[in-house]
Amino acid sequence: MLLMLSQWLGHDIRAFNVFGYITLRAVLAALTSLLISFLLGPWMIRKLTALKVGQPVRDDGPQTHLVKAGTPTMGGALILASISVTTLLWADLSSHYVWALLLTLIGFGAIGWADDWLKVVKKNPKGLASRWKYFWQSVIAIIVASWLAWSAHLPAQTELIVPFFKHIVMPLGTTGFVVLAYFVIVGTSNAVNLTDGADGLAILPTVMVAGALAIFSYVAGHAVFSHYLGLPHIPGAGELVIFCSAIVGSGLAFLWFNAYPAEVFMGDVGALSLGAALGTVAVIARQEIVLFIMGGVFVAEAISVMLQVGSFKLRGKRVFLMAPIHHHFEKKGWKETQVVVRFWIISMMLVLIGLSSLKLR
Repeated sequence: MLLMLSQWLGHDIRAFNVFGYITLRAVLAALTSLLISFLLGPWMIRKLTALKVGQPVRDDGPQTHLVKAGTPTMGGALILASISVTTLLWADLSSHYVWALLLTLIGFGAIGWADDWLKVVKKNPKGLASRWKYFWQSVIAIIVASWLAWSAHLPAQTELIVPFFKHIVMPLGTTGFVVLAYFVIVGTSNAVNLTDGADGLAILPTVMVAGALAIFSYVAGHAVFSHYLGLPHIPGAGELVIFCSAIVGSGLAFLWFNAYPAEVFMGDVGALSLGAALGTVAVIARQEIVLFIMGGVFVAEAISVMLQVGSFKLRGKRVFLMAPIHHHFEKKGWKETQVVVRFWIISMMLVLIGLSSLKLR
C-alpha cells in the first residue's frame, strides 16, 4: 500500500523512490510490526484477562507450570494482526507470493483460533477435534501448494535444492512439489505448535528462523547474488523479506510479554500460523531442507511426541518422562528458564549452520 503510494509520488518527487529498495522496506517492516505489537500488546493482555481467556494447565505436567493456570492465551492474534497490517503496508501487493503467505498465515490462524476458543472459552478440553484440525490444515496447505505450483514458470521454482552441494538438484514436477509443500507447511505448523509449551520457547527460534529465511529469500530474488552463490533465482522472492521482517519485529515484541514469567501465551492461533508461514516461505525460496536444519528444535519436539505416542501404543512404555521433549528435561530437574535458554542457543547454532549453506557449496 505504502509502496504503491511512494511509487506514485516518486514520479514527481524522486526522494520517494528510495522506498522501492527491499532492504529499506524490510527494516521499516520490522520496526512497524514491532511498534504495532508494543502499542497493542498491553491492551490485548487486559482484554484477554477481562474475557477470562485463561490457559489450562495439565495436571500431569511439571509442577512449576501449575502457577500459569489462568494466564491469558490467544495472544498470537496480536502477532497475526501485526504481521498482516505490516505486510499490507510495506510489501508489493501485486506479488502473488505475498497473498499466498497472507492466506496461509490467516487461514492457519483461524484454525488455531477455533481450537483455542473451544478450549478456553467453551471449556472443551479437547478443543477442535484432531480430524477437523488436520482436515482444514490440509485444505489450506493444498490450496497454497497448488497455487504456487500453478504459478511456477521456471524449473527452479519446483526443484528440490540439496544444501552444501552445488549441483545436486532434484526435479519434483507439479505433483511432487505439491506433496512436498503440503508436508512442509503442515509439518512445520504442528512442530512449532508442539514447541510452544514454555515461556518464550517457541517465539525466539521462530524469529531467528524467519530472519535467516529473509536472507535466503533476498538472495533467491536477486539475480546477481543468486548466481554468485549458486542458488536458484526465484523472481519475486525478494518480497518474502518484508513478510519475514514483519515476523521478526512482531515476534520480538511478543517476546517482551511472553518472556518468563509470561504475561500472555500465543496459543494455537499464533503457533500454528507462524509455523505454516515459515514452511511456506521455505517452499517459495526452495529451502525446505535448510528449514529442517534451522528449525531443528521444532523437529526434535515433533519427533519426541511421535516416538512417545508410538512407543506407548506399541510397547506400553514411554521413551521420555514427558513429551514434548522440553517437558522431559523439566521433569529431570532443569528449570524452565534453563530449558528455554538452552534451546535458544541450540536454535541459534542450527540457524548459523543453515546460513553457512549459502557459501559452503
